[in-house]
Amino acid sequence: MDSISFHLNVISGVSSLYSGLVQSIRVTGSEGELGVRYGHTPLLTTIKTGMVSLVDINGKEDQIYLAGGILEVQPDNVTILADTALRADDIDESKAQEAIKAAKDEINRHGSGDADYAHALSKLADAMARIKVVEIAKNRRR
Repeated sequence: MDSISFHLNVISGVSSLYSGLVQSIRVTGSEGELGVRYGHTPLLTTIKTGMVSLVDINGKEDQIYLAGGILEVQPDNVTILADTALRADDIDESKAQEAIKAAKDEINRHGSGDADYAHALSKLADAMARIKVVEIAKNRRR
């Protein structure tokens, strides 16, 4: 099993959220979706707000919410330095739902070329990513 696994570190400014062996990860980089397995070509890219999905060496899938950061891939080691990283249990679902509503209201008040409109879109994407991580975690527990 070790021959097809690699080490993953997910680190935020506050703490280390994950450090261990995984079979694969999926994350959204600046150029789109990335899938990484053992032996991947070295890569350095920024990551977008969303989540990293990982499959550990026992085949268990997990998700961690990420709000931007940097992804470094080496053949046997991957590091994610996230601006913000949260596990599903640490996300307040009701606050995320409120943030979605507030962002949608803000979007409706501004024109599409407005800087406030772009900021509201960013807040909407952030809140929706948090909700997605929570929903996936709920479905996994069933």
